Amino acid sequence: MRGYWNKPAETAERLRPGPHPGEMVLYSGDLFRTDAEGYLYFLARKDDMIKSRGEKVSPREVENALYSLPGVAEAAVVGVPDPVLGEAVKAFIALQPGYRYTQKDVIRHALSKLESFMAPKYVEFREALPKTDTGKIKKAGLA
Repeated sequence: MRGYWNKPAETAERLRPGPHPGEMVLYSGDLFRTDAEGYLYFLARKDDMIKSRGEKVSPREVENALYSLPGVAEAAVVGVPDPVLGEAVKAFIALQPGYRYTQKDVIRHALSKLESFMAPKYVEFREALPKTDTGKIKKAGLA
């Protein structure tokens, strides 16, 4: 892309000079890992990453583990301030009708799927999670 229409500040923030003369590189804010063959794998948004116990935690990876628990209709994971951990992982979950879990049930399930530093320290149940105008889960007000 050449830039955002009539938005020079946003363009300058995302398009930056690359390693070759005249080249512009798009900085998306996404984090990827590369395998031995050079394939890229999306991990998370840089601004979504949680740093807990000195480790980087991808909210999406934790959410995927939570969605594998039967009855989870919606899940969102955010980092919350913690005096010992730096940030603690907090999960917000909306369950399908007829399902009931405790915070311990959810944490136990997460521990069976994830490294211990990635498992939620806190779980909050909601009837439904807030959504954006496009229907995506809005994490902004959850923490």
